[in-house]
Amino acid sequence: MNLFSKTSLYFTICISVFVASCNEKEVYTTDSLQDYFKMINGKYITYRLDSMVFTNFGRNTEIHRYQVKDVVDAQVTDNLGRPAFRIFRYIRDSAGLQAWQPASLTYTVTLLPDQAEVSENNLRFIKMHLPVSDGYNWKGNKFLPTGNCPGSTGPYCELYSFSNDDNMPDWDYRFDGGLNSFSYRSNNYTDVISIEQADEVFNVPITVPTAYASKSRSVEKYSKGVGMVYREYEMWEYQPNTGGSGGPYKTGFGITMWMIDHN
Repeated sequence: MNLFSKTSLYFTICISVFVASCNEKEVYTTDSLQDYFKMINGKYITYRLDSMVFTNFGRNTEIHRYQVKDVVDAQVTDNLGRPAFRIFRYIRDSAGLQAWQPASLTYTVTLLPDQAEVSENNLRFIKMHLPVSDGYNWKGNKFLPTGNCPGSTGPYCELYSFSNDDNMPDWDYRFDGGLNSFSYRSNNYTDVISIEQADEVFNVPITVPTAYASKSRSVEKYSKGVGMVYREYEMWEYQPNTGGSGGPYKTGFGITMWMIDHN
């Protein structure tokens, strides 16, 4: 075979491989946002909710316990003019003996082609982003506003005198593992995806009472076909207040909620 024939044969093989590669389309499948956000009028999820508050000028820690029920009310338009769903929250005692009362929280869920946004108390979060895949990450807090407080730019600065929220727009949300089973306080959930949002601690547990301490912990878990089944959201700091009157104190908040019923 002469040089021209060899070159022609090599060129033909390259073209054939290229065409074959073009004809092979990679198919990537992912769960849809609707698998985890069931936005149907009348859909509800009931949670037990433990709220951690610091009383007596931050010197005491109390856990207030409730039941809350989130109900999909209607399709509306969000603040950006996009189709969204309005969610009403109701509240009652933790044992469920009292009647439901409207809570102070109403929020919206906006489902876009690639992400689910939740807006509550003028704070906008990207709760989930496609593809649903272990390790995939996104900036879930990138739309959070800047606070107008002296010495602080965090979104919670008008409510809490801490610095935990200064870096919230940089939080990396990520899927942690695939679908798994999950149990919490004798409640069992299946087909659960976990979204890690923040896990930052300093001097916690507080082993050095004379040193500053802080905690920022945020994680949510969603069950496929149901919705959110677990949330832990804790942000506080501890000031030793050495030499000050009244001693050390904490400022911030914490909530833990888990699903106990749904339709």
